[in-house]
Amino acid sequence: MSYYQQDGSNAAVTGGIGTEKLTDITPTIVLKIPLNANDVLTADIGISAYTSASSSNLDPFDASGASGNGDDDDDRFDDDDDDDDDEGGGAITGTPWLASSGASKEDIWFNSNIKYSHSSDDRNTVVGGNVSFSQEYDYVSVGFGANILKLYNEKNTEIGLSTTVYLDTWKPKYPTEIDSYLEVNGDLNDGFFATIDILDQNGLAIDKDGPTVWAPHGSGLIPRKDRKTFSASFSFSQILSKNAQISFFVDFVKQEGWLANPMQRVYFSDKANYYVGNGESISMYTSPTNTDVFHLADDIERLPTSRVKIPIGTRFNYYINENLVLRSYYRYYTDNWGIAAHTIDLELPIKWQMGAYTVYPSYRYYTQTAATYFAGYNQHLSTSEYYTSDYDLSQFKSQQYGLGFKYTDIFGKLKIFKFGLKSVDFRYSYYHRTNGLQSGIVSTGLQFVMD
Repeated sequence: MSYYQQDGSNAAVTGGIGTEKLTDITPTIVLKIPLNANDVLTADIGISAYTSASSSNLDPFDASGASGNGDDDDDRFDDDDDDDDDEGGGAITGTPWLASSGASKEDIWFNSNIKYSHSSDDRNTVVGGNVSFSQEYDYVSVGFGANILKLYNEKNTEIGLSTTVYLDTWKPKYPTEIDSYLEVNGDLNDGFFATIDILDQNGLAIDKDGPTVWAPHGSGLIPRKDRKTFSASFSFSQILSKNAQISFFVDFVKQEGWLANPMQRVYFSDKANYYVGNGESISMYTSPTNTDVFHLADDIERLPTSRVKIPIGTRFNYYINENLVLRSYYRYYTDNWGIAAHTIDLELPIKWQMGAYTVYPSYRYYTQTAATYFAGYNQHLSTSEYYTSDYDLSQFKSQQYGLGFKYTDIFGKLKIFKFGLKSVDFRYSYYHRTNGLQSGIVSTGLQFVMD
């Protein structure tokens, strides 16, 4: 089980600014069953229960629920227009800096993965296959794959090949203002917008029947709801000496379908800005001090419908002595969206009492270039074909520091019913990006063996 927490100020759901607070707890059960001397069945089942301030702002406005489905008599809004013509604001506010009470503020992700492996009698060949299924608020994924591992040179050399296919389907959720606009065919005097003011950059209420009004730039809806991922991986591992082992891998990943996220807003610098809420707060919109005005989206994220990813990496492990092992990892990544990345990972397990106890400090460094289609809040041009303000696709560097502790009892002396406790593992990691995102994760694992 793990507990994860993060915070930052570049939420993609609100166009590249706003709170990124998120907490997640993920319990997982892995059941490994030897069917006979050569066959093993493994079931990996987990759930992820999270609350997300940024995802909640799919509907950022201060009333709970969705946009009201276009009903004129939605009692979340004040029908009294009294004195709002100049200062605007109506009876509803929103902000990218605080979590709303929208339905998307929390979700449970479910995942299951069933694996089967078969070893030849001489243990020099292992073949396997797997099927997987996962589901969350707006996404369903089905996957299947196969793999083969060959061992040579008295098992000192390993060559592996694996393939995986994922067939995914969006259940798209859209920003409230875009969804509501489409529900009423662009009539700003109906549905969600009927009883609230839309403000211009100066905080003044616009004439909804005038020549200059807010409207989403794109069609709003995604034209296709599928996403397919095909991957192939080749690996080679060689024991160099009694102390050293090296391995190499290369992956090829091809994705097709709707690869953008329909929840994520985009804002254009060449379009007029329109808001809902307190007009006096517009001047400080990009500051966390803004608690009551929200910028209506120009469009949702749009990206190419194909992507090719190629990671190439190596691992080198060196046994220093019976108490100390060095584990190192390097990966280079490139794709046809313009991202190039480097990853360096080091871990130094320190063991004592015949390996019963292990402490393992770790360090990870990562750097990447920005995707061709990335720009920050309100920096895109409406003439572009593709655009995103998701900072996962921006240029950044990150560092992660970790410390773990493991207790191993190979004899399973501690019994719980028919299960002997084989190991206890505890780890903490702290992660920091140069764009300000910070996170921490605490994880623990218990491994049992049945008598």
